[in-house]
Amino acid sequence: QVQLVESGGGLVQPGGSLRLSCAASGSILSINRMGWNRQAPGKERELVAAITSGGRTNYADSVKGRFTIPRDNAKNTVNLQMNSLKPGDTAVYYCNADVTPLSETSGNGYWGQGTQVTVSS
Repeated sequence: QVQLVESGGGLVQPGGSLRLSCAASGSILSINRMGWNRQAPGKERELVAAITSGGRTNYADSVKGRFTIPRDNAKNTVNLQMNSLKPGDTAVYYCNADVTPLSETSGNGYWGQGTQVTVSS
């Protein structure tokens, strides 16, 4: 069974920084795309950033230049470094990954449980 476990959320003042971490565990053959999505109250879930196993990244326009998504393929981890945070970044952040389990021949999408990020003075 594959699990994604997130950590690192919390309360931060505008202009501050936070680093979210996500670790994939279980019987994993390979992981392709990993990413972070977020959902604010009353809004749909949206992509924040994603990275392929080859290191190709994709960012939402709203976070370009402020967020980065480093990944460690050997450890099956992906982080989200968030700088210059704004109140509009307040949301529940979810890690997701396209994982091929050892027992399968193709990948499935997995999601973490979510971690709250609140940007407020």
